Amino acid sequence: MAKNPYEILGVSKDASEADIKLAYRKLAKKHHPDLNPGNKNADEKFKELNAANDLLSDKDKRAAFDNGAIDMEGQPRYQQQQRTYRDYAEQPQGNRYNFNGGDFDLSDLEGLFGGLGGRAGGMGFGQQSADAHYRIEVDFLEAARGAKKNVTMPDGKNLNISIPEGIEEGQKLRLKGQGTKASGDAYVEVHIKPHPFFIRKGNDINIEVPITLQESVLGGKIQVPTIHGPVEMTLPKAQSSDATLVLRGKGIKSGSQYVKLKLVMPKEIDADLEQAIRKWSETHAYNPRKSMENVK
Repeated sequence: MAKNPYEILGVSKDASEADIKLAYRKLAKKHHPDLNPGNKNADEKFKELNAANDLLSDKDKRAAFDNGAIDMEGQPRYQQQQRTYRDYAEQPQGNRYNFNGGDFDLSDLEGLFGGLGGRAGGMGFGQQSADAHYRIEVDFLEAARGAKKNVTMPDGKNLNISIPEGIEEGQKLRLKGQGTKASGDAYVEVHIKPHPFFIRKGNDINIEVPITLQESVLGGKIQVPTIHGPVEMTLPKAQSSDATLVLRGKGIKSGSQYVKLKLVMPKEIDADLEQAIRKWSETHAYNPRKSMENVK
């Protein structure tokens, strides 16, 4: 019985993209070869999970599978039909046979597909494409800075992939001559994992950096992470929370990094700090909400 990607991931046929992603991550973590050294079953299961996820996470492939156009490996299902046509063609009446009560000439197939240069759906009729299609996930920093990776695909093929600096989500890379045959190419669709701190907007990077009360009041030098490594940034005095500073040239390629400040208070206020603030407030009238007083 043919394997079903929905059963492999343990999800229903109407599962959402989020459900599929969650199920894949949970099972991939459980069966990852690095966590199961020497376990061949885990290795095979991991490859199976990757193949199922590759199919179901691609909207076009998933729709084609649901419609019966392709199988679990992403190959077209019309090959069985091609064998049926050949069986009929070899009968005594030559290449004509009865089809749904009427005569059908196999030579008509040439007319059907001749306009496509003998290709149906970008693939020779009755032949498998020499191209291969894959999907990989890369870390945020690998996508931002560029990287070279050796990746084992679900079908067991090893690919040396050069991730260009600043590659974008969903972008496809073409690896010439790396398809299922020497005449074919491999197309690798790249998906980028989110980063806990950095957010990309074009070639710019946004990050929120916490600062202390004394840094907010007195300013000074603080260390800020960037995609190229930590840098020292000068913090002016009297910086409010949500103020944004810019580090030019610290984004992707020629982009910048925008540093949004976030004032973080200590969990406990000691007596000295409380007394200092009370004394300051007695001689300084400051109300940042004054402009809101007349709002009705």
